[in-house]
Amino acid sequence: MSDDAKFSRRRPRNNDEPPMDAAALIGRLPPHSLEAEEYLLSCCLLDGNDVVARCLEGKLAASAFYSAANRIVYQKLIDLYNAGTTIDLAIVAEELKTSRQLEEIGGYAYLTRISGAIPTTAQAGYFIEKVRELALLRELIRVATGAVESCYNYDGGLEEFIDKVEQDIFKVTQDRISDAAKQMKGPTIEAMAVIQKMMMKKGELTGVSSGFKDLDQFTFGFQRQEMIVLAARPSMGKTSLALNFAEAAAMPKKGQGVVTLVFSLEMGAAQLALRLLCSRARVNMKLLRDGLLSKNGEEQQRLLHVADEFSKSPIYIDDSSHLTIMELRAKARRLAARGKIGFIIVDYLQLLAPTDARVPREQQVAEISRGLKALAKELDVPVLVLSQLNRAAEKENRTPKLSDLRESGSIEQDADVVLMLARPKDADEKFQVAADSAELIVAKQRNGPVGELRLTFLRDITRFENYTQ
Repeated sequence: MSDDAKFSRRRPRNNDEPPMDAAALIGRLPPHSLEAEEYLLSCCLLDGNDVVARCLEGKLAASAFYSAANRIVYQKLIDLYNAGTTIDLAIVAEELKTSRQLEEIGGYAYLTRISGAIPTTAQAGYFIEKVRELALLRELIRVATGAVESCYNYDGGLEEFIDKVEQDIFKVTQDRISDAAKQMKGPTIEAMAVIQKMMMKKGELTGVSSGFKDLDQFTFGFQRQEMIVLAARPSMGKTSLALNFAEAAAMPKKGQGVVTLVFSLEMGAAQLALRLLCSRARVNMKLLRDGLLSKNGEEQQRLLHVADEFSKSPIYIDDSSHLTIMELRAKARRLAARGKIGFIIVDYLQLLAPTDARVPREQQVAEISRGLKALAKELDVPVLVLSQLNRAAEKENRTPKLSDLRESGSIEQDADVVLMLARPKDADEKFQVAADSAELIVAKQRNGPVGELRLTFLRDITRFENYTQ
């Protein structure tokens, strides 16, 4: 074996060995500023209670300090603040002496030097951000280095491995802006704003409009962090209704549309685009396929106008097949990193591939359902998930209910809203396809009423509209 070949292969690491340090891996010191750390500690010693409180507000931990001596001093300042003790140079020195850490940091001389490093606390906010910024960069280096190490030690399970790496990286960035628990002031203000709108009966939506007035009266729009399930038997119009929702969200009649991401596991992007164009332009798709529309007629002009509208709309379609829940979440995260997503549609749940094909199907669907609910919370958006119903309602000739959701009870458990699309009771039962009108059943809603409403279905253009007699 050549020398090049020997060095191209990595020596396996024993379990007892520590992981490779990031600095050793890249051959240079991690990002840091001892001056910024010392200036911040100086601000803390000048006006302890106020500056330390601002540090805690900014979620600045002792681990954010690069220097071991500065970490010790800062942790002692936090301890004194939490104990309600006045912070000044003499007390900090005495406390460090008591805990036998004074000599470890460089003695009283070091404390005296940093305490006089800056004459005022006016720039404390800048130094807090600077120390946090450099700590974040070091943490990203650590996580990325860990990912490299894990790649060398990879022993199978690619989907889980990639999802774990992505979660670790996103956790670093998310931890700087999100709190595990929120004081009630913020959520209470938001809730009171919703209550005020309801009491004033202005009919203002608090979420993404569905485009259907009767449904919006039930839900006040699709709410952030909610998982909405739209279930029906095959050929009942699930995809058509979901596309109507997407159009209403991205291209509302009034106001600004939201970025809408559609995962289509059943139909290709071109097929969906064709349905969207014909639906909005109100062009008969069968006549279009049969070539019976005039080439320069009114329908052609409408299609060209609508095509221009859609080309400028914030709708994104991902028609990847054999997509796992982890891949779906990764794709959504990447789009969200480029800009704010307002609405996600998944068509449909049962077509998502399992992470592990060996586990029972019910567990596979439960994992997918939990993953979609977690995605709604992580990206702070409503996620509409299409799902199949089993045959029980058809066999018993009755209105579908929650227990008819196919393959897993976890879907009805995880969902915040469950909508069921069914044929009206008075419809012709000859063919199990969408009728001229449809019953949309709000079978579950955590934060609102349940009930039934009716929609008009225009079969020629595969479009649902508000019901009219």
